[in-house]
Amino acid sequence: MNITATLFAQILTFGLLVWFVKATLWGPMTKMLEDRKTRIAEGLAAAERGRHEQELAEKRAEEHLREAKQQAAEIIAQAQKRASEIVEEAKSDAEAEGSRLKAAAEAEIDQEVNRAREQLRGQVVQLAVVGAGRVLEREVDAAAHDKALEDLVAQI
Repeated sequence: MNITATLFAQILTFGLLVWFVKATLWGPMTKMLEDRKTRIAEGLAAAERGRHEQELAEKRAEEHLREAKQQAAEIIAQAQKRASEIVEEAKSDAEAEGSRLKAAAEAEIDQEVNRAREQLRGQVVQLAVVGAGRVLEREVDAAAHDKALEDLVAQI
């Protein structure tokens, strides 16, 4: 065997192998690589869109949170204002009720004082009549008269 013929046979076999690989395997393999490249690019683009959408969602959530806090602060302020109005209203009602009760108590006290004066006048009149009767029953003696007045003062 000659080395040149073997070398030509090997070159020919290698050429057939390159042609076979190019004809049957190279096209599908490059298509598969292009498809994979496309899928990776789409995945990266989708990830970027997702990241962008997440940032937008976070901004919207922060905005909603700010609005909710602001509304809560307004509601609290209104509640505090209403509470102070209710307290002031209750104070004024209590003051009015106190004034009314005081006026009623003063009127009742005045009535009781007048009643007590009338009773006292009645008792004074009775005592005066009794005292005058005792003085008139006895003779007009200064010592007896003083004694009767002392007894009358002791009874009062």
